Amino acid sequence: MTLTATAKKKIITKHATQKGDTGSPEVQIALLSERIKLLTSHLKGNAKDNHSRRGLLAMVSKRRRLLNYLKSKSKTRHQQITKALSLNK
Repeated sequence: MTLTATAKKKIITKHATQKGDTGSPEVQIALLSERIKLLTSHLKGNAKDNHSRRGLLAMVSKRRRLLNYLKSKSKTRHQQITKALSLNK
């Protein structure tokens, strides 16, 4: 249910804006998106796991806030990350 270190490193290198970048909105959005995918698949098999569902809703909300921030700062970067992660809206 959690990201492995190698998967996390792969996502970071793919979406980093410069070498050693782990805090940019693009990287944070990509990491959250992967965690959301994993948790969604977990919840399909464990429908009554309300504690994890609450965490999922918090992650979705945080990703939405980061996307809104990125859109206000740079529309091109926002479009690139939504296209790369195939996010709707």
